[in-house]
Amino acid sequence: MIPTLLSWSGGKDAAWALHALRQRGEFDVVGLLTTLTEGFDRISMQGIRRELLHAQAQAAGLPVIEAWIPQAADNAAYIASFSDAVGRAQARWPGLVHIAYGDLFLPDIRVWRETLCATLGITPLFPVFGSDTAHLARTMIAGGLRAQLCCMDTTQLDAAFAGRVFDTAFLRDLPQHIDPCGEHGEFHTCVFAGPMFNHPIAIARGDSVLRDGRFAYTDFKLNA
Repeated sequence: MIPTLLSWSGGKDAAWALHALRQRGEFDVVGLLTTLTEGFDRISMQGIRRELLHAQAQAAGLPVIEAWIPQAADNAAYIASFSDAVGRAQARWPGLVHIAYGDLFLPDIRVWRETLCATLGITPLFPVFGSDTAHLARTMIAGGLRAQLCCMDTTQLDAAFAGRVFDTAFLRDLPQHIDPCGEHGEFHTCVFAGPMFNHPIAIARGDSVLRDGRFAYTDFKLNA
């Protein structure tokens, strides 16, 4: 099989991309590449704790390649960190020239990733791109994926949804204009169980806090 990295956010789409690639059988995911923010020790965007990230990786049976960025990083800082992480991954797995993403349908994001990867001589994969997100959300839940909202945009979705379980009740309660997978940035999730893991992860919900007057982050800890 062809070795590939997977860009790992800790959320449902990246997790389902891992599951899809393993089901396909053509590509062998050898590691997870994750961007973390300095000073917070959390996954950028999702806000998932680093120790929970490593618990996810352990459950998936994969190592993590960490790409660290400063707080309020610009694109240049992200690209430099990403490039360094890819270089470390290629040193670890000679011949590695692919990285997979869990993007679903936004063409501008796909083009940006394709352009960045081209500058590094690697090929991006999009195993779940083009999926009908209403069907995909139901398929994820029926397939055993378990997740909770760890970040949401309160300008798009009511703050009462913060920390909710991503399940059929959640989908039923979503306003009709909200994408069922949150692909427009309405919400992000933290995955703690699913067919891509060899065991579920016990987590405990913490506080929800509003940042930048807009984003509601819900903290999750490992439940020892």
